[in-house]
Amino acid sequence: QLAHGNLTKISIEREGAAAGLNGKPITGAVLAGFMRRYSESVNMVNAPYLAKERGLEVSDVRHEREGIYQTLLRVTVATEQGDRSVAGTLFGTDSPRLVEIFGVGIEAALEGHMLYIVNEDAPGFIGRIGTLLGEHDINIGTFHLGRREAGGEATLLLSVDAPIPAEVIKQACALEGVKLAIPLAF
Repeated sequence: QLAHGNLTKISIEREGAAAGLNGKPITGAVLAGFMRRYSESVNMVNAPYLAKERGLEVSDVRHEREGIYQTLLRVTVATEQGDRSVAGTLFGTDSPRLVEIFGVGIEAALEGHMLYIVNEDAPGFIGRIGTLLGEHDINIGTFHLGRREAGGEATLLLSVDAPIPAEVIKQACALEGVKLAIPLAF
């Protein structure tokens, strides 16, 4: 949902416990997610074939190194607009968590309806986005922040109870300091 433009390459990196798993089901599931933009009948079995038909270069890389997570899965896609990557892990046995978006560390469960925002890291922004959503009776369930450095670019990922109307997304994009606002659904 965050990669726009025509896909040319997908790289799936597995670390820790994930590196020891059979990569085919993981690759199939990842590709099925991306191929849904092209075909509603895609599944994890036919997704690798659809990707090949579209000329997508797919790589599955296993890293034996130990990281800060017991298991980590990073997916990087290349489009004509550049590379984009997200990384996730599994907490316990059944709690997947996003831990990185485009190189910015952030920890969040992927749930229901969410809003992804890239903004300038500056005082008052959290209040502005909270006020905007509150004015439209949109309840925030979770709120996750990340940044590379103070005063630079920041990442916000929040969950809400219902889909956010397009007009509210438009208003979020118009807030001071917002570079990007994208609604997500899981």
